[in-house]
Amino acid sequence: MSLNLEALSGGYDSGLTVAGIHLTLEPGEWLSLVGANGSGKSTLLKLISRILPLQAGRVLLDGKAIHQQPPQVVARQMALLPQQTQVPIGLAVWDLVSLGRTPYQSWWQWQLSAEDRQQVEQALTLTQLQADRDRPVAHLSGGERQRAFLALALAQTPQVLLLDEPTTYLDLRHQLELLTLLKSLNQQQGLTILTVLHDLNLAIRYSDRLAMLRTGQLWAVGEPETVLNDENLAAVFGLQAARVQTPVGLQLYPVAPVESSFPVDNFETRGALSNADSPSLFVQP
Repeated sequence: MSLNLEALSGGYDSGLTVAGIHLTLEPGEWLSLVGANGSGKSTLLKLISRILPLQAGRVLLDGKAIHQQPPQVVARQMALLPQQTQVPIGLAVWDLVSLGRTPYQSWWQWQLSAEDRQQVEQALTLTQLQADRDRPVAHLSGGERQRAFLALALAQTPQVLLLDEPTTYLDLRHQLELLTLLKSLNQQQGLTILTVLHDLNLAIRYSDRLAMLRTGQLWAVGEPETVLNDENLAAVFGLQAARVQTPVGLQLYPVAPVESSFPVDNFETRGALSNADSPSLFVQP
């Protein structure tokens, strides 16, 4: 399922945090949002998922504007794993994950159907939480809790999955296991994935393309090795990095902070960049 952002603008209260975002995710693509703290990555996910209201623009799933569809219909197609999750008191893992089936239930339906139970079981299996199904969510470690909320999102059986820093609270092994799981769903089931990732090396390794944000606007879009060039690293992150080819591909190693030669943007001085606006950036067709 494709995801299209058309001139997306919004933020908190009446202020703009992101402005004029044009971006397209093709069906089965994994795209990661990267940028410095405060660049608008998490805000953009909240606008896409309707947590924050749009001030301008549209979000389309398979060409249909989501704000013109009932939330229940959209929730069957798109799921979100937020960066911060509230831990429900007294709720077991099974009960939490089963909430992912809510979009498929009628208001009078109190019991899970056989299909619902099958999807919950599959989500628990994929996230390796079968043995924890009866444990209170509040008793889980940070990493286990993150996997439980991912299981909730997977139980929705979405075609588009939004994840805001999914490796938060996970140790190195579980980071790789989680992202490898997502990659298998992406490749085998055609799941379209949009992630916010602070770790550029993980973004390079798992993403098909990167969208780089700077002060709320789209700075660069394309293949990871193209987007993360020396100029963009300096302009967006204020960073000089060494490039090393490893068994898993290109990896970056920070060398030193640098002063950007680009002035701090505002929404009037730099126009919105779309996927096809800049010939200097490689953009997949």
